[in-house]
Amino acid sequence: MNAQLNDAELTAEPQPVDPSDAAQPKQRDAAAVNAEYDAEAADVHGEVTVDELDLAAELSGVPSAKATADIAEYALRLGDDALILSQRLGWWISRAPELEEDMALGNIALDLLGHARSLLHYAGSATGKSEDDLAYFRDEHEFRCAWLFEQPNGDFAHTTVRGLIAAIWMQELYTALSQSTDASLAAIAAKSVKEVAYHRDHAVQWTLRLAGGTEESRRRLLEGLTDLWTYTDELFRDDELHDRLDGIAPRPSSLRAGYDEIWNAVLAEAEIEPADYVGRKIGSSSGGGRHGNHSTHLGPLLAEMQVLARRHPGATW
Repeated sequence: MNAQLNDAELTAEPQPVDPSDAAQPKQRDAAAVNAEYDAEAADVHGEVTVDELDLAAELSGVPSAKATADIAEYALRLGDDALILSQRLGWWISRAPELEEDMALGNIALDLLGHARSLLHYAGSATGKSEDDLAYFRDEHEFRCAWLFEQPNGDFAHTTVRGLIAAIWMQELYTALSQSTDASLAAIAAKSVKEVAYHRDHAVQWTLRLAGGTEESRRRLLEGLTDLWTYTDELFRDDELHDRLDGIAPRPSSLRAGYDEIWNAVLAEAEIEPADYVGRKIGSSSGGGRHGNHSTHLGPLLAEMQVLARRHPGATW
């Protein structure tokens, strides 16, 4: 049955509507929502200062553990390697060939910074120094990083080669170190090796891309190999410290076979022969980085990294 409208309904004038009446509930709703959001968003993490932040147990190993002098020296070497490489990779943020690589290299740098913080924290436990003390208030001769990590970035191909060398070596190192009889070193290594596996995959993929890309990309990759392969020997050199850390830290020389197996497999897939890069550059690393003798590149890097902390010591924000 159809509804019928009577004459009164047809002729009735519509009642005016006050716009403020219609809009007011919506405004009140929006204001209420915003107020609720602001209340929830405000001070989500509470009031936190940098001095109150502690390392997670999985990063610092045994929080109450104190390193011996020899273990502290060993942790310092690995911590400096990670710290300096992290600083180098941070330069690429906003400069990488594409946005995805900005993010990838930035994330790798942050991973390495986390490794450095854990290792320096443990190294500092022997002398009562914090990881910040060791990072910002040591001079060049007090650093223990290998020469490979302090070399300039060069172009993207050079950075890829250095990343490949570093990641393969670190994966072999942390895999072995995760079996250490020192609980803190073992815990740090077990956490770090998971992240280094990603770093290695990233470097391998780019090595293969550059090798199989254009003539220019392959030429640049070979230049990177020629320039950087000479710095690898220092990573595998034993010294008297390793004699005193038997069972605690793997001998660097024991990592060489595993490293070479992966390295050779990657370059074989990239169709690169040793003759393409080995022996084409005169000179090699002095191997003195572990004892405070560094290349000319470390000083400027430290000056840039340490300037704020040294200019305003003890500052907090």
